[in-house]
Amino acid sequence: MEYPIWLVVVMGLGIVFFGLICIIILSTLMSAIIRLTEKNKPQTAPAAPAVQTSEMTADEKGRVIAAISCAVAEELGTSVEAIRIKSIKKV
Repeated sequence: MEYPIWLVVVMGLGIVFFGLICIIILSTLMSAIIRLTEKNKPQTAPAAPAVQTSEMTADEKGRVIAAISCAVAEELGTSVEAIRIKSIKKV
């Protein structure tokens, strides 16, 4: 039996839109379930960021400058002796 072309088109579009509607319903349902489970969890306060009260020591500054020098030298393809860092500012 041969089906008319309009019936094939309508059935195809119907199946596609039915599938899309099912996806929307499942997404909404899962979203509602997640919201319900999140409400039941106890709320914890976010951890406070660590406050740095002291400045770096001279040894730490030297290590930071050495690390920056090595990274710049590696990127430029030169040796560390060819690089002169004049100042470093905290951003």
